[in-house]
Amino acid sequence: MDLLLILTYAAICIVVFKVFKIPLNKWTVPTAILGGIFLIGTLILVMNYNHPHANLARNIYVTTPIVPNVRGTVTEITVKPNQKVTQGDLLFSIDDTLYQARVNEATALFQDAKQSVLGLEAAYKSAQASTLRAKAEFLRSEVEYKRYEEGSKKGAFSRGDVDNKKGTYYAAKASYEAAQAEEERQRIAYESQINGEQTQIAKARSVLEQAQFDLDSTRVYAPTDGYVTQLTLRPGMMAVPMPLRPVMSFVHEEGTAYAASFRQNSSQRLKAGYKAEFIFKAIPGRTFSGEVTAVLPAMGEGQLQAQGALIGSDFFNKEGNIIVMLKITDDMSEFNLPKGTSAEVAVYSDHFEHISVMRKVLIRMKSWQNFLFLDH
Repeated sequence: MDLLLILTYAAICIVVFKVFKIPLNKWTVPTAILGGIFLIGTLILVMNYNHPHANLARNIYVTTPIVPNVRGTVTEITVKPNQKVTQGDLLFSIDDTLYQARVNEATALFQDAKQSVLGLEAAYKSAQASTLRAKAEFLRSEVEYKRYEEGSKKGAFSRGDVDNKKGTYYAAKASYEAAQAEEERQRIAYESQINGEQTQIAKARSVLEQAQFDLDSTRVYAPTDGYVTQLTLRPGMMAVPMPLRPVMSFVHEEGTAYAASFRQNSSQRLKAGYKAEFIFKAIPGRTFSGEVTAVLPAMGEGQLQAQGALIGSDFFNKEGNIIVMLKITDDMSEFNLPKGTSAEVAVYSDHFEHISVMRKVLIRMKSWQNFLFLDH
């Protein structure tokens, strides 16, 4: 672009010198040269500031590392590499022999807990009956004791008879109190609940649900619509529930987004809604229209995390660029652009719009340059 401007200005100067018959001397020639330097330099500076360009841009996308919830040997791989699947489609299966056995064991324990609760109910009812018997015996012995005590005052019974009845009364009272305590213990055991369910059943149910969850986890499904690429998992390999050892990467089928790195000098001319143009090395000779969708409010070079070390002067040596999110508004369906493709982007602000034609010419020139490359 610089060369084009210089040549254009030189041509204009030649025409002016010829038409107006301006003499070539030590005043006119330096004046024309200095004027050209000032004019071209000003145009380039205004263009660079108001219509910034990023030669580092890339299509970005999100992947999910697939990590199973359980450990086991892979028995079947259903997903095919680079073929689209929908949410819920089976990706692969893990040997479920051990987990099925645990489900069977937990099911048996759950049924046993139900039977135990029935036993607790029977024990509680038996304790209630024992309490009623002890109460009846207590009341009878109380009546007998009082009758003998009244009769002893009239001489009908001896003091020994009264003491015998008194002992019987206290024994019946103690038995009644013991029966009440046992009934309360059986009631607590039977009526003990968690979230409206008997505790033994609730505990057994939670064990069964955990075992069933592990069994279900032996079959791993697609989290969303997307596809798996670079699939290296094979039957017989061991899958483990470790975040650092995913077995495959799942690429989500989402909208296409681009991120570009701009100099901080142009931060005041980067706003959501500004028009943009894209060029790709993969599509030489073409430009595509787009727009800015967001300017990220933070740069990674300034982030701090809690740690035991203090920051040093090297921390300030990282200048960093502004990350801008963009989208392409043109139809790209006819082009084969893999995810992660690199690009160059020019953003056109609403300041000095007439200068934007220089950036448009420049980015189209760079697009045509993409035809020129050599294999090493």
